[in-house]
Amino acid sequence: MNRQYSFDWQGHRGARGLVPENTIPAMYKAIDLGATTLEMDVVITKDKQVLLSHEPFFNHEITTNPDGTAVTIQDEKQLNIFQMSYAATQRYDVGLRGNTRFPQQQKMAITKPLLLQVIDSADAYAKQQKKALPHYNIETKTQPSTDGIFHPDPKTFIDLLVSVIQNKKITNRVTIQSFDIRTLQYLHQQYPSIPAVLLIEGEDKRSLDQQLSELGFTPFAYSPHFSLVNEAMVAACKKHNMQLIPWTVNNLNEMKRLRELGVNGIISDYPNLFYFP
Repeated sequence: MNRQYSFDWQGHRGARGLVPENTIPAMYKAIDLGATTLEMDVVITKDKQVLLSHEPFFNHEITTNPDGTAVTIQDEKQLNIFQMSYAATQRYDVGLRGNTRFPQQQKMAITKPLLLQVIDSADAYAKQQKKALPHYNIETKTQPSTDGIFHPDPKTFIDLLVSVIQNKKITNRVTIQSFDIRTLQYLHQQYPSIPAVLLIEGEDKRSLDQQLSELGFTPFAYSPHFSLVNEAMVAACKKHNMQLIPWTVNNLNEMKRLRELGVNGIISDYPNLFYFP
């Protein structure tokens, strides 16, 4: 993969701390603030459209029903995007209420966009602003226990996602990341030119070698919770010739610590904290 920069600043869900997550305005904000990569999550609709969303349903924290009422925690999983057409998803607002966990987040009327719309819009915006075209780090939201319930099987999911990537001709500017190794294994087998990124939860107690053994190949990048990163991990990733890009780092001092350790990039909800020494 051709990276044209020395450090990869990734805007988490665009710029979740500042603008509603996984939306086109969030991507614009990340580009404005110097993000080299736009990090995002995708799910699949009933009519097989690739849609930006962290959950495969409408999260009660941020969603407003078509009648103007707030989605409740009791109802959110009934709003299953995998059982909804793309048109139906556009009836739900995900920005007017803001997010109480991100008090700086701007409130706005906004719906979940299609991945193809995001790519077209972000690339056009970068050109307009005379900035380098962004890279895209796209997460598949799958797990074995909810196959066929909240999402398709890994093969179908990856095939639909890669179809958009290939159609938009961004194969050289994209990585696909996941906690679900099944999607990465299928990606590696069928689309080896697209770099895979292994996501690791903060409570994962397996060694890095155990994790790579279970995956079955060495991914382009290793992306653990930032709390796991230490000198030994940096050295191990260099040994395996993997990029090390921790998530989600929302503190400037922690960003500086990680950069000094030698990570290759940082994922943050707050691209306004990015610094360019």
